[in-house]
Amino acid sequence: MERIAVIGAGSWGTALAQLLAEKGYEAVLACRRQEQADEVNRDHANARYLQARLSERVVATTSQAEALRGAIAAVLVPPSSYLRETAEQLACHVARELPIVVCSKGVEGGSGLLAVDILAQVLGDESRLAVLSGPTHAEEVVRGIPSGAVVASGSEATACFFRDLFATEAFRTYTTDDVVGVELCGAFKNVIAIAVGISYGLGYGDNTAAMLMTRGLAEMSRMVVACGGDALTCMGLAGAGDMVVTCTSQHSRNRRFGQHYLACGRTLADFEADTHMVVEGAQACRTLAVLQERFGVDLPLTDAVRRIIWDGADPVVEARELVGRPLKDELYGL
Repeated sequence: MERIAVIGAGSWGTALAQLLAEKGYEAVLACRRQEQADEVNRDHANARYLQARLSERVVATTSQAEALRGAIAAVLVPPSSYLRETAEQLACHVARELPIVVCSKGVEGGSGLLAVDILAQVLGDESRLAVLSGPTHAEEVVRGIPSGAVVASGSEATACFFRDLFATEAFRTYTTDDVVGVELCGAFKNVIAIAVGISYGLGYGDNTAAMLMTRGLAEMSRMVVACGGDALTCMGLAGAGDMVVTCTSQHSRNRRFGQHYLACGRTLADFEADTHMVVEGAQACRTLAVLQERFGVDLPLTDAVRRIIWDGADPVVEARELVGRPLKDELYGL
């Protein structure tokens, strides 16, 4: 069997490993904890993160070097805030020509760099790097429920390699060269999902949620264009597709965090203690501020979510200020 290294054994990493195993690959999960690796190898399960029985072709190790040994490709799925650290750990084990796809969604704090930029800095050879994104909740992908995703790379050959690597009858994959657009969409949609969750938690309805999603798409588009991406990407799987599923699904931890925690006066620390999961949107609303300041982009929803999470602002007051903003052209800034 050909080996694929999956670095990061949370819910999405586990689901991707299962998908690859079902295609006949040996999917080697690199875990942070020995007890997690033991559970995968002994019980064919990763119960803390995903309720599914895993293929015997999904094997686990705590050694990144072992996971990469003989692999034909690497799939990186750490929380976005740990991506640089992960890349630095992998640097001495990754062959220069090894194809690498990153599935983390976010912007690096301080630098404002996107995932592919970080990997290119640390690992080199940007032509073998790609991003996978789209409306793909792990809980449904692992059950074989039809889903679609997009692979973005500056190299058509790399994009097609990963398109074919992941594609199944139930998991449709498409390609694009708009890496910037796909990455920024992946970061933004989590922030807007938190806003939608807050709105439901405060008692607002579906009209409000739809308004927030579409105004969120406008924010997303302004930032994508300012950073050199294509506004049309925001209408695709990485943008509108991922936005809709993250804002509406019962599986969305970002919406759940907004609805059942922030709207109820609970905190990010409370959510992480209860779920042992990372809320990517909580980090993204803060790290996107770097690009917001650099390019002078207006992001009122992102600003409001950031103030609620990190400054302790009252969600009711923030909602009142948002609806009191001056009226403008719907697609201003584009």
